[in-house]
Amino acid sequence: MFNSLQERLESAFKNLKGQARITELNIASTVKDIRRALVDADVNYKIAKEFTDKVKDKAVGEKVINSISPGQLMTKIVKDELAELMGGEEAVFDAKGNPAVILIAGLQGSGKTTFSGKLANYLKTKKALSPLLVAGDVYRPAAMEQLRVLGEQIGVEVHIEPETKDPVVIAQNAIKEARSKNKNVVIIDTAGRLAVDEVMMTEVSNIKNAVRPQEILFVVDSMTGQDAVNTAKAFNERLDFTGVVLTKLDGDTRGGAAISIKYTVNKPIKFTSSGEKMDTLDVFYPERMAQRILGMGDITSLVEKAQEQFDEVAAKKLEAKIRKNKFDFADFKTQLEALKKMGNMKDMLGMIPGVGNKVKDIDINDDSFKGIEAMINSMTPEERENPDLIDGSRKKRIAKGSGKDIQEVNNFMKQFEQMKGMMKNMNKMNMFGKMMPGMRR
Repeated sequence: MFNSLQERLESAFKNLKGQARITELNIASTVKDIRRALVDADVNYKIAKEFTDKVKDKAVGEKVINSISPGQLMTKIVKDELAELMGGEEAVFDAKGNPAVILIAGLQGSGKTTFSGKLANYLKTKKALSPLLVAGDVYRPAAMEQLRVLGEQIGVEVHIEPETKDPVVIAQNAIKEARSKNKNVVIIDTAGRLAVDEVMMTEVSNIKNAVRPQEILFVVDSMTGQDAVNTAKAFNERLDFTGVVLTKLDGDTRGGAAISIKYTVNKPIKFTSSGEKMDTLDVFYPERMAQRILGMGDITSLVEKAQEQFDEVAAKKLEAKIRKNKFDFADFKTQLEALKKMGNMKDMLGMIPGVGNKVKDIDINDDSFKGIEAMINSMTPEERENPDLIDGSRKKRIAKGSGKDIQEVNNFMKQFEQMKGMMKNMNKMNMFGKMMPGMRR
């Protein structure tokens, strides 16, 4: 995500060296490089120019103190201005009502239906709400079926009327059903087109006028750059939407939409989405996104994702076992399962400061753990709880059961022992207390 922009900006900051004070003269080339990087990331030139002018005004005259370099100071200024450009603070999302009505709009292929399912899952699991999904796309039976399948997957009811061709009627009927079933949120997935047209705009405007939603979310494919911003402008003129959702952030995102959409339509980005899994939806935090764009990582989001997967009781039990050097293969498998639930492995590594660029060209497959899991699953319960039992003959059986050779099993056993030692040392430094709730602080 944003790899090209990140590299260009880092290169620009490196050009600013060995100065005691930042002046117009010594940052001229740096500012020019930042502007070029933004334009290449599909940010409108006017926005890029205004942004770099602000950065220059903030930077000129700043005194460089001994503990930081001019490049680091400039990075801080750019980070603050990027965060401000993208909205400054987390936007409020209103899901309160009887029921609250949320209208989802956007072009075909932007990821509206998948996002609708993710939002329902987020409101159900994170906010303890009872959502009802509504199939409002009357033109594509596949969209109705997709929403039905997603609803089954996350355990959320879906209102579908395959014989009704008026999306306004479908939306009104869905709200009645929600009230009768005590559903407190209604999420209406609307039809999209390949391009903005009058029929689509009139239809979604009619739905808006009929159901008066608390939230109208415009879903945009972040890979389309400036085109996405232009489309958002057209939708906003007709719908006056309340917020933007950026999808497909796991793709080849140049960054133009994320950086300039708030400036263009003056509406906040509320969520970001990546991948097809129903739990890959994140609240948008401008400062965290600015940090990631600049390669500064996002340790706050990483810790939050970790904490979601570890409860207090389990964390305390794990800490006690690590302290006694009793961490076993059963514990390891549990941690692997929790780690997989946190999301895409490459994205998570990108949240660690300084790691993002180092893994950008490495293919990190989310199935990488399958071989390890196969070896653990080939062990008996006693072997998992007491790794010291595993001798040569047991290793041969584990290798055969997992489809691995004996050398792979030996390597895994060796790495596991090294990891146990590392975890014991981390516990002495209380590193786990920072990552998991309930650990000793």
